[in-house]
Amino acid sequence: MLRLAKILLIALRFGLDEFALAPDSGAARGIRVVLFFRRLAEPRGVRLRRALESLGPIFVKFGQVLSTRRDLLPADLADELAKLQDQVPPFPGEAAVAEVERAFGKPIAEVFEKFDPKPVASASVAQVHIALLPGGAEAAVKILRPGMLPVISEDLALLDTAAGLVERFSADGRRLKPREVVAEFARHLSEELDLMREAAHASQLRRNFPDSPLLVVPEVYWDWCTTTVMTMQRMRGTPVSQVEELRRQGVDIPKLARTGVEIFFTQVFRHGFFHADMHPGNILVTPEGRYVALDFGIMGTLTEVDKQYLAQNFLGFFQRDYARVARAHLEAGWVPAGTRADEFEGAIRAVCEPFFDRPLGEISFGRALVRLFQTSRRFNVEIQPQLVMLQKTLLNIEGLGRQLDPGLDLWTTAKPFLEKWMREQVGFKGLLRTLRSEAPHWATMLPQLPRLLHRALAVDHVERIERMLAELLAVERRRNRLIALAVALLALGLAWAAFLTAV
Repeated sequence: MLRLAKILLIALRFGLDEFALAPDSGAARGIRVVLFFRRLAEPRGVRLRRALESLGPIFVKFGQVLSTRRDLLPADLADELAKLQDQVPPFPGEAAVAEVERAFGKPIAEVFEKFDPKPVASASVAQVHIALLPGGAEAAVKILRPGMLPVISEDLALLDTAAGLVERFSADGRRLKPREVVAEFARHLSEELDLMREAAHASQLRRNFPDSPLLVVPEVYWDWCTTTVMTMQRMRGTPVSQVEELRRQGVDIPKLARTGVEIFFTQVFRHGFFHADMHPGNILVTPEGRYVALDFGIMGTLTEVDKQYLAQNFLGFFQRDYARVARAHLEAGWVPAGTRADEFEGAIRAVCEPFFDRPLGEISFGRALVRLFQTSRRFNVEIQPQLVMLQKTLLNIEGLGRQLDPGLDLWTTAKPFLEKWMREQVGFKGLLRTLRSEAPHWATMLPQLPRLLHRALAVDHVERIERMLAELLAVERRRNRLIALAVALLALGLAWAAFLTAV
């Protein structure tokens, strides 16, 4: 309750009631009367950004996601929220030094050859300093913000309570599974607060893209990593949001936009392991046009079943095969079994058909998602919490693509990749890959087959069946006796009633 009160006070302090209330409404007039002393001289975008910074890391992350949705936000708000991506106020360099010394248990001069106490980047949960390792290798040192855990715990508890109320009092809330969504977010946030996990994520992503012409991932220096400090190769490049500077360097911007889409689909469908925090503050670009990935705190994973389901849906959308999309939903169990496939197909067609054959700049996925939500509510579609991170990343990718090249045709870019992936999955190459992956298991099982076969044949199945039949007959006899007793009692009752009537 104290945290909720603080959130309301900060919102009123920065005038965020302007975003929720009509200026002429009674509530707005009442707030202006009560807070007559309030002075709101700063622009609304600045006030919104400062409020989110004051509320803590969860709210900062919310602002980061919003900043990529320029089709949904006015330009002044989007520009100001974009500063949350890499311009979050830093904590003092002395605190960073103290955290490094606490993590390694020795003076910082014995940990690094040189350490710059001035951060080069500051984000919602950590900030980055430049250091030299013993031997002269240049490194980027990421340090977790001190004292974050209590505030995050309070915010997550508040979110869970709010989600529980939504589930209790709203039918739509139960379908959307808000508590599971909050739990999923909390799980990813806990991973982001453990820098050893982040280092493992970075290492895995680097292995997935060895010597790639598309994506560069920094090397992790494991001897200088703890749960609160992560040390990795220093990367250089231009922030992807500085489009004019990239043009000046000779980077092919339309190609860069297509490359971003290819990297995303490669992570999702080939590896089932994707960067789930791809806002512009986490991406650099080299002069050769290669992406540089940073900040691996939030990564998403997909099972083979998830990948197959998503590929079927994407291909159905790209080919305008809405019957295929409807079948995929039904087979996955996301739609109630009694749903008519033809009605669901028609509803999906009505939502998606207007968005084809248009460049990305003319498509608003925000409005499309609103219409899809209305459709899903009509058909009681269940939202899958394990795909929430993927949905968030798709929004980030859309915002990035729109920023780089408003003329990007997302459908044309993604369709060949997905078709090739599906051929590899269900064709001869997919069969060979499955045989190779299953061969070690078969090699272990084959020598055991004679023994397992002998054991199966030695079991007396007839005796077990006879025992089961005897048990069923005993149950049936008990049931028959109870029925006979009930009939006798009923007959006695009727006879007694008839006797009383006659008397």
